[in-house]
Amino acid sequence: MKIPKTLETKDYKVKKGLNGLGLFAENVIPKKSWIIEYIGERKTAKQVALLETQYLFEVTKKITIDGSPRYNTARYINYACEPNAEAWNVDDRIFIRAIKDIEKGEEITYNYGKEFFDRFIKPKGCHCRKCMPKTKKLQKK
Repeated sequence: MKIPKTLETKDYKVKKGLNGLGLFAENVIPKKSWIIEYIGERKTAKQVALLETQYLFEVTKKITIDGSPRYNTARYINYACEPNAEAWNVDDRIFIRAIKDIEKGEEITYNYGKEFFDRFIKPKGCHCRKCMPKTKKLQKK
């Protein structure tokens, strides 16, 4: 697969959501749109073992992206049990793609996977729209 063309930065914005900062649609994002690339320094498993960050995205068994720098706008995409986007590995690069239409003002989310959920989210409780239905309206503001 060739490297996808992602949306322009005017199509999304980092702002405060229920889980701190999140990435929100500034325009309608149609299903199957390539939203953004998850970027950062590529690290080996040995280097990753020394890091104290949750912004790690495993690309292969040997390479992980350290997405902790603030220039990685994709780091602001929060977890959801019923997400509206998903991560794709394209030529050992990570891209986020819409799996349904995302309305203007809606937070962009994806499922980080079972290992991340069990380690970081489950102990504190999940705050996504599915798990916190009373807050559903607040997340769209």
